[in-house]
Amino acid sequence: MQTVEDVEKHVPVREGDYGERVATVEPGGVEYISLKERHGKPIQLFWTWLSPNLEFATVYVGVLGIAIFGLSFWETAVAIIVGSALGSITHFVLSSWGPKFGVPMMVESRGAFGFLGNILPAGLNAFTGSIGWFIVNSVSGAFALQALGGLANLTLPFWLTFLIIVVAQVVIATFGHNFIHFFERWSLPLLGIVFALATISIFSHANFGVAANPGPIGHFGAFTLLFTATFGYAAGWNPYAADYTRYLPPTTNRMMVGFWAGLGVFVSCVVLELAGAALATVSGTKWGPTDIPTVQLKQAMPDFLYYLTLLCIAVGAVAANAINIYSGTMSLVAVGIREMGMTLRQRRAVLAVGAGVLGYVIGLVGRANVGPGSKYEYFLLLISYWIAPWLAVVFVDYWMRKGDYGDESMFYDTKYQRWQGVAAMAIGLIVSVGLFANVYSVYTGPLANNNPQIGDITFIVGFVVTGALYYVFNMMTRSQRAPKAAMGTRA
Repeated sequence: MQTVEDVEKHVPVREGDYGERVATVEPGGVEYISLKERHGKPIQLFWTWLSPNLEFATVYVGVLGIAIFGLSFWETAVAIIVGSALGSITHFVLSSWGPKFGVPMMVESRGAFGFLGNILPAGLNAFTGSIGWFIVNSVSGAFALQALGGLANLTLPFWLTFLIIVVAQVVIATFGHNFIHFFERWSLPLLGIVFALATISIFSHANFGVAANPGPIGHFGAFTLLFTATFGYAAGWNPYAADYTRYLPPTTNRMMVGFWAGLGVFVSCVVLELAGAALATVSGTKWGPTDIPTVQLKQAMPDFLYYLTLLCIAVGAVAANAINIYSGTMSLVAVGIREMGMTLRQRRAVLAVGAGVLGYVIGLVGRANVGPGSKYEYFLLLISYWIAPWLAVVFVDYWMRKGDYGDESMFYDTKYQRWQGVAAMAIGLIVSVGLFANVYSVYTGPLANNNPQIGDITFIVGFVVTGALYYVFNMMTRSQRAPKAAMGTRA
């Protein structure tokens, strides 16, 4: 079996010395992490993935089950637990690959998609993280700061609070890997304690016997819609998974790496989404198109806790978007973007700032927030639509190769192409979305339209169709597959 030292001879190795330093900009971009730079322990993945979900976007996923889809609290709870578990399991698997391959997730994805074919998932991931989640979380944090300003009789303009949130998260993302782990760890005590108290207060005011009213789609249809949304929220972190485990030593227990990463996602999603579902049942809360979602928290807790929770919504938005910007910009680099005269470190930093500026401008214009009338549920559904086919390709590819990617030079070879991956994913997307998508006023596939009781099973169909096609395409072209560059890679 090849050693890390053998692999380092065949791939571009990240430049500069970094070690465990925090107050310095991470050198390099998407290159391989050498053995001398490996550091960290699996337990750090728990808080790295716990903290970014302690925000209002997570809470509102639970609200969707009651206020939008019309499920009972217990039906909502089942959808939350099952959907979050599925997204956390896939996160477990992908996170465990980081110490083995030592490259970002969207670079490892090139093994299945090839250099050009990988533009499809990497581009979608960059857009989802650097634009989509960036705006949603930043706007929520900005509104929370505005409400906090009222506590001191200050009327803070949206452009200012939005700018404060954006600058904070861009700075953290620009510093890079070590600083992100550091920030997530030290923001956890504040976020964890306050959200724990907020959850207890919400549950003490909840009406767990609220009646279901799913409308014409029925209970199963409403359930699958929420199940898809909860999976989309948890699995939305999947394309970032290896980005935060690639610095771990290759001798690290990969089962524990996956366990702590997956557990962080699962615990935070389930607890806060259940709190959101309970909040939607609290007497006095309003979820109409003109109602402000964060204000509804006031109905379920004393003022001091309400304002502390608003503070944590702002901090949580920064914790989430530091990850979204960092991984989103690395996806842009993985697409193949090259700037003349720039090192990879400068390139990643410039892209992070660029994403911040673009997101700020779009956010000022659109103010895409989580709440009634925001179509937030559409965004969650769309995330699941593309991530499921991508997962199918990378999982089947890993299984067919038995985890062996040779000397890993294929991850950086611009001439290495794999039509099978992009073809399977594209067809899987077209078939699943074209026939089964149920995005209400945006688009409803014919099968979903004629059978509204199925709700939305698009991501399930997309995963199955894409995985089957990728397997068939590979079996058809077995003799054409590129030979391995060496005997094998690490177990």
